[in-house]
Amino acid sequence: MLLYLMRHGIAIDREDPKCPADAERDLTKKGMEKTRAVALGLRALGIQPEAMLTSPFVRAVQTAEITAAALGFARDKIRQTDSLIFGHKPVELFRELAKVRAKEVMCFGHAPHLDEVIAFALGCRASVTSLKKAGVACLELKGMAPPRGTLLWLCTPRTLRALGE
Repeated sequence: MLLYLMRHGIAIDREDPKCPADAERDLTKKGMEKTRAVALGLRALGIQPEAMLTSPFVRAVQTAEITAAALGFARDKIRQTDSLIFGHKPVELFRELAKVRAKEVMCFGHAPHLDEVIAFALGCRASVTSLKKAGVACLELKGMAPPRGTLLWLCTPRTLRALGE
């Protein structure tokens, strides 16, 4: 399985006095624009996920919906899962992924959780990556229990936006 892990785009600053509860924080206008440009870069790479899973937090859902639109993936097929919320153990996501029958899966979540998921898949004891907002990593998974994976690539949002132009 190819597993794409995408961190949500730029969201409302936690320090903003008008900031809602964390689960309700949404993408800023700039965050939406940059995320859309990143998604076009993913399209230019020919990425065609057969399944999409997202954290239920608003900013991750918005990132998933923007990306789905760019990749021609039906929004109503995006599945929300608590296993992509920070604080959950990476093994929970891999248990869920083991049930997904797809060759390419894209997940949307948060830092540092996605970096912990990458480390877990690679068999590392500590994080070896630091995804930027709207950054994407691609793992090739050879097993789920325990996960055995290889990091194929990690792209910054800037690189993906350039690919989409």
